[in-house]
Amino acid sequence: MTTTPTTQADRVALVTGASGGIGRAVAERLAADGDAVVLLYSGGRQRADETLAAITERGGRAIALRADVADETEMAAAFDRAEQEFGGVDVVVNTAGVMVLAPVAELDLADLDRMHRVNIRGTFVVSQLAARRLRSGGALINFSTSVTRLQQPGYAAYAASKGAVEAMTLILARELRGRDITVNTVAPGPTATPLFLEGKPQDLVDRIADLNPMQRLGTPADIADSVAFLSGPTGRWTNGQTLYVNGGAA
Repeated sequence: MTTTPTTQADRVALVTGASGGIGRAVAERLAADGDAVVLLYSGGRQRADETLAAITERGGRAIALRADVADETEMAAAFDRAEQEFGGVDVVVNTAGVMVLAPVAELDLADLDRMHRVNIRGTFVVSQLAARRLRSGGALINFSTSVTRLQQPGYAAYAASKGAVEAMTLILARELRGRDITVNTVAPGPTATPLFLEGKPQDLVDRIADLNPMQRLGTPADIADSVAFLSGPTGRWTNGQTLYVNGGAA
Protein backbone atom coordinates (compact mmCIF):
# COMPACT_ATOMS: atom_id res chain seq x y z
CA MET A 1 0.00 0.00 0.00
CA THR A 2 1.33 3.43 -0.95
CA THR A 3 1.85 6.08 1.69
CA THR A 4 1.54 9.84 1.76
CA PRO A 5 4.73 11.59 0.65
CA THR A 6 6.39 13.25 3.62
CA THR A 7 7.57 16.48 2.00
CA GLN A 8 6.51 18.79 -0.80
CA ALA A 9 9.69 17.85 -2.68
CA ASP A 10 8.48 14.24 -2.89
CA ARG A 11 5.24 15.14 -4.66
CA VAL A 12 4.58 14.53 -8.35
CA ALA A 13 2.00 16.51 -10.30
CA LEU A 14 0.58 15.62 -13.71
CA VAL A 15 -0.86 18.62 -15.57
CA THR A 16 -2.86 18.26 -18.78
CA GLY A 17 -3.17 21.19 -21.17
CA ALA A 18 0.23 22.37 -19.98
CA SER A 19 0.91 24.25 -23.21
CA GLY A 20 -2.04 26.59 -22.59
CA GLY A 21 -2.02 29.83 -20.63
CA ILE A 22 -3.64 28.45 -17.48
CA GLY A 23 -1.95 25.06 -17.78
CA ARG A 24 1.48 26.66 -18.00
CA ALA A 25 0.82 28.90 -15.01
CA VAL A 26 -0.36 25.91 -12.99
CA ALA A 27 2.66 23.80 -13.96
CA GLU A 28 5.13 26.56 -13.13
CA ARG A 29 3.44 27.31 -9.81
CA LEU A 30 3.44 23.67 -8.69
CA ALA A 31 7.06 23.32 -9.75
CA ALA A 32 7.94 26.46 -7.78
CA ASP A 33 6.23 24.88 -4.77
CA GLY A 34 8.54 21.87 -5.11
CA ASP A 35 6.51 19.35 -7.10
CA ALA A 36 8.01 17.35 -9.93
CA VAL A 37 5.73 18.07 -12.88
CA VAL A 38 4.68 15.97 -15.85
CA LEU A 39 3.59 18.38 -18.59
CA LEU A 40 1.01 16.89 -20.94
CA TYR A 41 0.13 18.60 -24.20
CA SER A 42 -1.81 17.69 -27.32
CA GLY A 43 -0.89 20.10 -30.11
CA GLY A 44 1.30 22.81 -28.61
CA ARG A 45 4.71 21.19 -28.42
CA GLN A 46 6.68 24.42 -28.72
CA ARG A 47 4.74 26.05 -25.88
CA ALA A 48 5.11 22.90 -23.77
CA ASP A 49 8.86 22.93 -24.40
CA GLU A 50 8.96 26.58 -23.34
CA THR A 51 7.18 25.67 -20.10
CA LEU A 52 9.59 22.79 -19.54
CA ALA A 53 12.56 25.10 -20.06
CA ALA A 54 11.14 27.73 -17.71
CA ILE A 55 10.77 25.11 -14.96
CA THR A 56 14.13 23.40 -15.38
CA GLU A 57 16.02 26.69 -15.69
CA ARG A 58 14.78 27.54 -12.20
CA GLY A 59 15.97 24.22 -10.84
CA GLY A 60 12.62 22.43 -11.05
CA ARG A 61 12.02 18.84 -12.12
CA ALA A 62 9.78 18.25 -15.13
CA ILE A 63 9.22 16.24 -18.28
CA ALA A 64 6.93 17.00 -21.24
CA LEU A 65 4.84 14.35 -22.98
CA ARG A 66 2.32 14.40 -25.80
CA ALA A 67 -0.95 12.67 -24.93
CA ASP A 68 -4.59 12.88 -25.95
CA VAL A 69 -6.67 13.18 -22.78
CA ALA A 70 -9.56 11.31 -24.40
CA ASP A 71 -7.36 8.33 -25.34
CA GLU A 72 -7.17 5.97 -22.39
CA THR A 73 -4.12 4.14 -23.79
CA GLU A 74 -2.09 7.31 -24.25
CA MET A 75 -3.11 8.63 -20.85
CA ALA A 76 -2.26 5.35 -19.11
CA ALA A 77 1.16 5.52 -20.75
CA ALA A 78 1.58 9.06 -19.39
CA PHE A 79 0.82 7.87 -15.86
CA ASP A 80 3.26 4.99 -16.39
CA ARG A 81 5.97 7.44 -17.44
CA ALA A 82 5.31 9.66 -14.43
CA GLU A 83 5.72 6.67 -12.14
CA GLN A 84 8.90 5.55 -13.92
CA GLU A 85 10.49 9.00 -13.82
CA PHE A 86 9.40 10.22 -10.40
CA GLY A 87 8.00 7.26 -8.46
CA GLY A 88 4.25 7.94 -8.51
CA VAL A 89 1.55 10.57 -8.96
CA ASP A 90 0.15 12.73 -6.14
CA VAL A 91 -1.61 15.57 -7.95
CA VAL A 92 -3.56 15.55 -11.20
CA VAL A 93 -4.68 18.87 -12.68
CA ASN A 94 -6.80 18.56 -15.80
CA THR A 95 -6.83 21.95 -17.54
CA ALA A 96 -7.21 20.55 -21.08
CA GLY A 97 -10.39 21.66 -22.79
CA VAL A 98 -12.00 22.86 -26.02
CA MET A 99 -14.38 25.82 -26.38
CA VAL A 100 -16.44 26.50 -29.51
CA LEU A 101 -19.07 29.23 -29.24
CA ALA A 102 -22.28 29.53 -31.25
CA PRO A 103 -26.02 29.77 -30.60
CA VAL A 104 -27.73 26.40 -30.24
CA ALA A 105 -29.54 26.89 -33.56
CA GLU A 106 -26.26 27.47 -35.40
CA LEU A 107 -23.69 25.20 -33.73
CA ASP A 108 -22.02 22.67 -36.01
CA LEU A 109 -22.63 19.26 -34.45
CA ALA A 110 -19.06 18.27 -35.29
CA ASP A 111 -17.94 20.99 -32.88
CA LEU A 112 -20.34 19.65 -30.27
CA ASP A 113 -18.82 16.20 -30.67
CA ARG A 114 -15.29 17.61 -30.37
CA MET A 115 -16.13 19.42 -27.13
CA HIS A 116 -17.77 16.30 -25.75
CA ARG A 117 -14.74 14.19 -26.63
CA VAL A 118 -12.19 16.47 -24.96
CA ASN A 119 -14.20 18.09 -22.18
CA ILE A 120 -16.36 15.15 -21.08
CA ARG A 121 -14.66 11.95 -22.24
CA GLY A 122 -11.20 13.47 -21.64
CA THR A 123 -12.11 14.49 -18.12
CA PHE A 124 -13.59 11.06 -17.45
CA VAL A 125 -10.50 9.24 -18.74
CA VAL A 126 -8.14 11.40 -16.68
CA SER A 127 -10.35 11.13 -13.59
CA GLN A 128 -10.64 7.35 -13.93
CA LEU A 129 -6.87 6.96 -14.08
CA ALA A 130 -6.41 9.40 -11.20
CA ALA A 131 -8.91 7.43 -9.11
CA ARG A 132 -6.97 4.25 -9.76
CA ARG A 133 -3.44 5.56 -9.42
CA LEU A 134 -3.19 8.63 -7.19
CA ARG A 135 -1.27 7.98 -4.00
CA SER A 136 -2.83 8.46 -0.58
CA GLY A 137 -2.84 12.15 0.31
CA GLY A 138 -3.34 13.08 -3.34
CA ALA A 139 -5.56 15.56 -5.13
CA LEU A 140 -7.47 15.63 -8.41
CA ILE A 141 -8.49 19.02 -9.78
CA ASN A 142 -10.66 19.23 -12.89
CA PHE A 143 -11.65 22.40 -14.72
CA SER A 144 -15.10 23.82 -15.37
CA THR A 145 -16.09 27.43 -16.08
CA SER A 146 -18.04 30.21 -14.39
CA VAL A 147 -20.17 30.35 -17.55
CA THR A 148 -22.23 27.47 -16.13
CA ARG A 149 -23.84 30.07 -13.83
CA LEU A 150 -24.00 33.02 -16.21
CA GLN A 151 -26.38 31.69 -18.91
CA GLN A 152 -24.64 33.69 -21.64
CA PRO A 153 -26.00 33.24 -25.19
CA GLY A 154 -23.63 31.32 -27.42
CA TYR A 155 -22.17 29.26 -24.60
CA ALA A 156 -24.82 26.53 -24.32
CA ALA A 157 -22.81 23.61 -25.71
CA TYR A 158 -19.60 24.58 -23.90
CA ALA A 159 -21.42 25.18 -20.60
CA ALA A 160 -23.22 21.85 -20.96
CA SER A 161 -19.92 20.01 -21.36
CA LYS A 162 -18.50 21.74 -18.30
CA GLY A 163 -21.65 21.05 -16.29
CA ALA A 164 -20.92 17.39 -16.95
CA VAL A 165 -17.38 17.90 -15.65
CA GLU A 166 -18.72 19.34 -12.38
CA ALA A 167 -21.18 16.47 -11.93
CA MET A 168 -18.67 13.66 -12.48
CA THR A 169 -15.99 15.35 -10.38
CA LEU A 170 -18.20 15.92 -7.35
CA ILE A 171 -19.55 12.36 -7.47
CA LEU A 172 -16.03 10.96 -7.72
CA ALA A 173 -15.12 12.78 -4.50
CA ARG A 174 -17.75 10.66 -2.71
CA GLU A 175 -16.68 7.47 -4.48
CA LEU A 176 -13.13 7.86 -3.16
CA ARG A 177 -14.28 7.78 0.46
CA GLY A 178 -11.57 6.36 2.69
CA ARG A 179 -8.72 6.95 0.22
CA ASP A 180 -7.51 10.33 1.59
CA ILE A 181 -7.75 11.85 -1.90
CA THR A 182 -9.47 15.19 -2.50
CA VAL A 183 -11.42 15.82 -5.70
CA ASN A 184 -12.47 19.33 -6.67
CA THR A 185 -13.35 21.49 -9.65
CA VAL A 186 -11.97 24.94 -10.44
CA ALA A 187 -14.33 27.17 -12.45
CA PRO A 188 -12.49 30.25 -13.72
CA GLY A 189 -14.15 33.40 -14.96
CA PRO A 190 -12.74 35.44 -17.88
CA THR A 191 -8.97 35.05 -17.72
CA ALA A 192 -6.36 37.02 -19.66
CA THR A 193 -4.84 34.18 -21.64
CA PRO A 194 -3.71 34.60 -25.26
CA LEU A 195 -6.61 32.40 -26.37
CA PHE A 196 -9.17 34.56 -24.54
CA LEU A 197 -7.74 37.87 -25.78
CA GLU A 198 -7.27 36.77 -29.40
CA GLY A 199 -9.52 38.67 -31.78
CA LYS A 200 -11.27 40.73 -29.10
CA PRO A 201 -11.22 44.54 -29.45
CA GLN A 202 -10.03 46.38 -26.35
CA ASP A 203 -13.43 47.91 -25.63
CA LEU A 204 -14.96 44.43 -25.43
CA VAL A 205 -12.17 43.23 -23.13
CA ASP A 206 -12.77 46.28 -20.93
CA ARG A 207 -16.52 45.59 -20.74
CA ILE A 208 -15.93 41.97 -19.77
CA ALA A 209 -13.39 43.02 -17.13
CA ASP A 210 -15.91 45.45 -15.64
CA LEU A 211 -18.47 42.68 -15.03
CA ASN A 212 -16.91 41.64 -11.72
CA PRO A 213 -16.47 43.78 -8.59
CA MET A 214 -12.68 43.67 -8.92
CA GLN A 215 -13.02 45.36 -12.35
CA ARG A 216 -10.30 43.35 -14.05
CA LEU A 217 -9.78 40.07 -15.84
CA GLY A 218 -8.36 37.15 -13.97
CA THR A 219 -4.79 36.17 -14.68
CA PRO A 220 -3.40 32.67 -15.17
CA ALA A 221 -1.52 33.21 -11.90
CA ASP A 222 -4.82 33.82 -10.07
CA ILE A 223 -6.07 30.44 -11.25
CA ALA A 224 -2.77 28.75 -10.44
CA ASP A 225 -2.98 30.08 -6.87
CA SER A 226 -6.34 28.32 -6.43
CA VAL A 227 -4.93 25.07 -7.79
CA ALA A 228 -1.93 25.34 -5.47
CA PHE A 229 -4.30 25.73 -2.52
CA LEU A 230 -6.48 22.77 -3.48
CA SER A 231 -3.51 20.51 -4.19
CA GLY A 232 -1.45 21.53 -1.18
CA PRO A 233 -1.50 20.76 2.53
CA THR A 234 -3.69 23.75 3.47
CA GLY A 235 -6.48 22.63 1.13
CA ARG A 236 -7.05 19.14 2.50
CA TRP A 237 -10.40 20.00 4.10
CA THR A 238 -11.81 21.30 0.81
CA ASN A 239 -13.25 18.29 -0.98
CA GLY A 240 -16.10 17.63 -3.39
CA GLN A 241 -16.46 21.32 -4.25
CA THR A 242 -16.61 23.60 -7.28
CA LEU A 243 -14.47 26.67 -6.63
CA TYR A 244 -15.51 29.68 -8.71
CA VAL A 245 -12.42 31.78 -9.32
CA ASN A 246 -13.79 34.88 -11.02
CA GLY A 247 -13.40 37.95 -8.80
CA GLY A 248 -17.07 37.82 -7.84
CA ALA A 249 -18.57 37.89 -11.34
CA ALA A 250 -21.12 35.20 -10.55
